[in-house]
Amino acid sequence: MSTFPVDSADLRREIIETARALPRLGLTKGTSGNVSARTDSGFLVTPSGTPYEELRDDSIVALDFLGRYRGDILPSSEWRMHLDFYLARPECGAVVHCHSPRATALSCHRRGIPAFHYMVALAGGDRIACADYASFGTRALSEAMVAALGPRNACLLANHGQIAGAPTLRKALSVAEGVEDLADQYLSALSLGDPVLLDDREMAEILTKFKSYGKQAHELAGGPAAFELPTRMD
Repeated sequence: MSTFPVDSADLRREIIETARALPRLGLTKGTSGNVSARTDSGFLVTPSGTPYEELRDDSIVALDFLGRYRGDILPSSEWRMHLDFYLARPECGAVVHCHSPRATALSCHRRGIPAFHYMVALAGGDRIACADYASFGTRALSEAMVAALGPRNACLLANHGQIAGAPTLRKALSVAEGVEDLADQYLSALSLGDPVLLDDREMAEILTKFKSYGKQAHELAGGPAAFELPTRMD
């Protein structure tokens, strides 16, 4: 039985709210970028070329994993990236693609984000790679994205932008925002020369810590925390 939600008005509205958050957070301008959420039978994605403020529930396009859509509205030109992201990462429930300025600047140099800061672990690995270049809206771009993702949940797209996924729309937006913050910090660090990178051993420890990072006690399911916890007094 699927653990993902059914196509509903609530889910469509959450996609619209997430899309409208992109320009507000400085992650994109105009109609660039797109947002999707997995459902029990495929996924829902924002339409092609529609300003975010004009989106309505029935603007959101439903597709299955064979690339077939329903209705009279065409999905985003990047629908295949979303489809292949879900196929590559079956635990992923939402995807955000945007042209955030700092991540895009790095991507124009075909440069990913190395382990200059431990927070690169937010993407699920010891670095955030940059995919090879391919024209937007093509199968070749989707294949390059999957290769750059590897086991991670975000990557840069050469001369294009970034893409990020997570179990929920809220978390996918947070990952995209985090990637942009890291790109900004990395570019600032590069202004002083090449920054010192954390080694593989340290990043392996960081990734272990991230399994409990940001969780409250009831979310640890009785397992050990990767952090030293204070003693509860009551």
